[in-house]
Amino acid sequence: MTFNPLVFLLYQVINIYIWLLIISVVMSWLVSFNIINTSNRFVYMVGDFLNRITEPLLAPIRQFLPFMGGLDISPVVLILLLYTLQYSLVYYFA
Repeated sequence: MTFNPLVFLLYQVINIYIWLLIISVVMSWLVSFNIINTSNRFVYMVGDFLNRITEPLLAPIRQFLPFMGGLDISPVVLILLLYTLQYSLVYYFA
């Protein structure tokens, strides 16, 4: 199976975004458990970058999800949506 170059590019961009989302979640856990400290300039810059990249897509999802205490499942929902988008790109356009 050969990929259309534009479909391949979009597929890879979605894949990179999924990894950035996973890294953002893990980093937020590490900050919450005080394993890494945001007073370190590099850690702060990485966390700020990840927050700016992921928050525009996570915020609308959080509006529709019910409050579940301290548990935020919006990244899981977003990852499922992104995998669905990837599958749809390959299925319909490749």
